[in-house]
Amino acid sequence: MSDGHGSSPETPPPGWSPEQPPPYGAPQASPWTAPGSGQQQLPYGQPYGTQPPQQPYGAQQQQQYQQQPPPPPGYGNMPPHPHMALRPGIIPLRPLGLGDILDGTIKFIRSNPKAVLGLSALAAGIAAVPAAVGQALATKSMGSLMESSTTGNLTDMYSGLIASYSATGISLIISFIVTTVLTGMLTRILGRSVFGGKITPGEAWHLVKGRVPALFGVVALTGLIMLAPMVPIVAILVAMAFGGAEAMPVIGVGLLLMLAYVVYVLFFNTRFAFASVAAVLEGLGPIEAMKRSWRLVTGDFWRVLGILLLTGLMAAIFSYIISIPFGIVAAAMGLAGSTTAGAAVSGVAVALGSTIAAMITYPFQAGVAGLLYADRRMRSEAFDLVLQTAALEQQRQGWVHSSADDLWHPSNSARS
Repeated sequence: MSDGHGSSPETPPPGWSPEQPPPYGAPQASPWTAPGSGQQQLPYGQPYGTQPPQQPYGAQQQQQYQQQPPPPPGYGNMPPHPHMALRPGIIPLRPLGLGDILDGTIKFIRSNPKAVLGLSALAAGIAAVPAAVGQALATKSMGSLMESSTTGNLTDMYSGLIASYSATGISLIISFIVTTVLTGMLTRILGRSVFGGKITPGEAWHLVKGRVPALFGVVALTGLIMLAPMVPIVAILVAMAFGGAEAMPVIGVGLLLMLAYVVYVLFFNTRFAFASVAAVLEGLGPIEAMKRSWRLVTGDFWRVLGILLLTGLMAAIFSYIISIPFGIVAAAMGLAGSTTAGAAVSGVAVALGSTIAAMITYPFQAGVAGLLYADRRMRSEAFDLVLQTAALEQQRQGWVHSSADDLWHPSNSARS
């Protein structure tokens, strides 16, 4: 009998088999439940109460991960992707940006503070002692001048000023010596820090002492080149002054010559910026190190100049900020009078200010120069490939051997 839809309930439609659940095939319990009964409504065709439990999400992910094919042979020894470069030490082993250089310099100081800051403080303290004595003598002399202007006091004042300037000159000479040696030691520490290794102050001195003559040679030759134009500049200005020229032309020519001299200094200072680093890390002589620096800067002069100017300005500002409170104390002692205690406090304040400022600025500038040198080698000589290969081998061994210092030799460049 028809139900009004054109088929009998006992006759299944085409495509249905006897095994299908109701209404066709063997009768089964209805999967449908009354609303609110709390029982789950299963999909049609699945027996009630036989739904398998769902696996936790983490187990599913772990099973999918285990089913992935293994990596190809030798995958662990493949060179790193440029955007995921190895970083065993203070910098990623790839060409560096300004942020990498500044970050690496800070990490250089923090990675070995006992050696870096300790050596810098020692060098700055040694150089500050004569300056402190000169400041104390100048403070006492100025105090005597403020108290009285008699002939005897004027003589004492002039004697004190002469002694002060003499002490300042001695301080500059000592600072030149200790800064040169310190630069070499910090450069050697930096070279090992790139690979994640550390050097004690004693080991740094042992590695650098043979390079001290080359360092002084580089500094002396660079200084002579920087000062050479001053002789003709002074001669021109003196000739104009005694030749009857008016004051304004002399001043104008002097300003133009000084401007040209500033350009001259910036040019050669940039060209020889890596000479000290090359003398230490590559074991070159003074002239060879200066030639090496000239070649490394070629092709990227303006970038090197910009980074050196920026970081030099940062170091100068930081040094000035640190020295302000100590300078205020020294000036206050000078205005207070000519007592020995006041002069001593003034000298100590100047020494502390210069020592603390130099303790940070010395390694900062050495770190920037060293990392900029490494960046130029990576860009011009593909030196990052050499560093990456060495870093992988050191990671395999589990430690940084002292032979890592030899990797900086120019013969190890990928394009040498």
